[in-house]
Amino acid sequence: MISVIIPVYNQAEQLINCLESIKKQIYDNYEIIVVNDGSTDNLIEVIEKYKQIFGFKLTFLEEENRGAAAARNYGARLAKGEFLIFCDADIVMEPALLESMRSVLKDNPTASFCYSSFIWGKKKFMLWPYDAEKLKTRPYINIASLIKREHFPGFDETLKRFQDWDLWLTMAARGHGGVWLNQILYRVNLSGSQTMSRWLPSLAYKLLPWLPAVKKYNQAKEVIFKKHNVKQ
Repeated sequence: MISVIIPVYNQAEQLINCLESIKKQIYDNYEIIVVNDGSTDNLIEVIEKYKQIFGFKLTFLEEENRGAAAARNYGARLAKGEFLIFCDADIVMEPALLESMRSVLKDNPTASFCYSSFIWGKKKFMLWPYDAEKLKTRPYINIASLIKREHFPGFDETLKRFQDWDLWLTMAARGHGGVWLNQILYRVNLSGSQTMSRWLPSLAYKLLPWLPAVKKYNQAKEVIFKKHNVKQ
């Protein structure tokens, strides 16, 4: 079984599209765990509607606002699946996502997680085969990847940014690598998104270090480098 864990903070409208995409999945042996991270919008109304649609497959958890990492860890502790996928509320899956990633992991027993290419807003992110050394230099693997539960180390709840990058680096340090599926299997809807920052061209990070967004990005990157003892 696959456990789909969705942390939500004031994203009731985005969650609707996310849940609709899960309802269309080819693979149907899954559970959905929605973790409310202290929302103040109409999330309960959305949950009540989709409880009628998914029935016992949908579990709703509530906790105080402690951030996405804490919400994901909370959901993971109660998950029953052999595989975990952390799906932010602004993500819309292609119907084949769960089945395709699960099949790839079954066919690659030495891999601990499967990731794919994706669309972020209007931009396509076409990725490449897993490379642990390249992973030390850039955060190229997104959160919506299927993970073998036995190899999931948990998210670092002290980090405000790059929680997914930190997860993959932690797994790599423990000998748990990934496998790339060369397909676009989901998109991230940036409209109203509170979980992902807007994309900037890579050239901006080199030529415009004074931009507030670039400064924050570089500061967060330094935290990851220091934690994982990565030399630049």
